[in-house]
Amino acid sequence: MGRLCETEGLTEDQTEILKAVRTFVEEKILPVATELEHADEYPQEIVDGLKELGIFGLTIPEEYDGLGESLLTYALCVEEIARGWMSVSGVINTHFIVAYMLMQHGTEEQKRKYLPKMATGEIRGAFSMSEPGLGSDVAAVKTKATKNADGGYTIDGQKMWLTNGGTSNLVAVLAKTGQGNEQSGADSVYKSMTTFLVEKEPGFGETAPGLTIPGKLDKMGYKGVETTEAIFEGHQVSADQVLGGAPGQGFYQMMDGVEVGRVNVAARAVGIANRAFELAIAYAQQRETFGKPIAQHQAILFRLAEMATKVETAHAMMVKAARLKDRGERNDVEAGMAKMVAAEYCNEVVQDSFRIHGGYGYSKEYEIERLYREAAFMLIGEGTSDIQKMIIGRALLKDYQLKG
Repeated sequence: MGRLCETEGLTEDQTEILKAVRTFVEEKILPVATELEHADEYPQEIVDGLKELGIFGLTIPEEYDGLGESLLTYALCVEEIARGWMSVSGVINTHFIVAYMLMQHGTEEQKRKYLPKMATGEIRGAFSMSEPGLGSDVAAVKTKATKNADGGYTIDGQKMWLTNGGTSNLVAVLAKTGQGNEQSGADSVYKSMTTFLVEKEPGFGETAPGLTIPGKLDKMGYKGVETTEAIFEGHQVSADQVLGGAPGQGFYQMMDGVEVGRVNVAARAVGIANRAFELAIAYAQQRETFGKPIAQHQAILFRLAEMATKVETAHAMMVKAARLKDRGERNDVEAGMAKMVAAEYCNEVVQDSFRIHGGYGYSKEYEIERLYREAAFMLIGEGTSDIQKMIIGRALLKDYQLKG
């Protein structure tokens, strides 16, 4: 076989895009990633380079000045970028989700207003669904948008875990607006939520009237890229900033965004795992014990074989989920499976690579130390494995329901 994570059936354009991204990762990301990560320094030069490559507009249709590529192309690029440094793929992901939600649910006016500038990276997106104490219980959203006499809204509440919270200037915000409260039935609460397109200035402090970004949160990993809170206190938005123009659709719009986000996290996890494997197999051929490279010891050989198999399995599941979405099919189960398997295998592969490195793996001088901290985020990003199991399990019971 060839190298890991090769994908069959790609077009010539896809192959060329991936080749360009892989070269960029090798030349511009890998040489500086660990240094920037340890300093918790924003990778501005890397982000500027990705803008020049067109990555910010990769999936945006050509009519809005993007490249018009598929989710699969995007996911494979994310896999390559995460192989270099996971944090950089996070810069792209939240931007991509907001662009995707605009493409799928925005009005024509909203698409023409935002997508061309998102394609160039002039407008940078952030995704804001979670809140303190909220977790995966989206129905418990407390941020409220109260309708004003002029038809606009006043937003009040606190949001949490915004990747790109400081550097972004467009935030997709989920808030309760009240539609559906008069209904009875299980779905009424989900029809009471609306997605707002909130414009702000990049930076920290009061970035728009009534909107404060306090500062970046200190994290175990995922460094270099800021994760923030967002505090809304009487923030005013006009009615035309409601995504799609109609209130009450926010939950469904956000869940659609999360589906593609799970493919993204799966791709990130595969990228990290692939890099951990590369480091392990290289080190195992260099490090000698008992007169021979440790790769020739059966215990290490078996470990490398298992690592490679896990990377390939996760990659294949991620590719399947992306291709389903590209065909216009529902992929919530496949995306959940891919995310769960990729995240779990990523952590297992990274741990095995860490073990192969021995004591050196615990030193910040070696790249595996960074990967060890980054892999943990894959377990919780876009829903934990337990959440994925609930989604998968419920779908299986529906598909395999006994007759009669």
